[in-house]
Amino acid sequence: MNLAENTLANADFMIEEIKKKLRMATGSALKATKLNDEQYEDLKDIYEMVAGKTQFSISEIEAITTELGRLRKA
Repeated sequence: MNLAENTLANADFMIEEIKKKLRMATGSALKATKLNDEQYEDLKDIYEMVAGKTQFSISEIEAITTELGRLRKA
């Protein structure tokens, strides 16, 4: 999978992986169909950061969720 390509499938994949890694029960508020090109790059940055870590503090999870919420609102 080439995540450098801005596709709906890639965005869906990254969102699902972030939700799994953070054990987020409700992540349905963020939909890949709502992302524009700039938001895709932001999502990719969040995904790469989350994928590269094995543990998260409460404050890190809160910050990540806030960023995902910002993508949803934009």
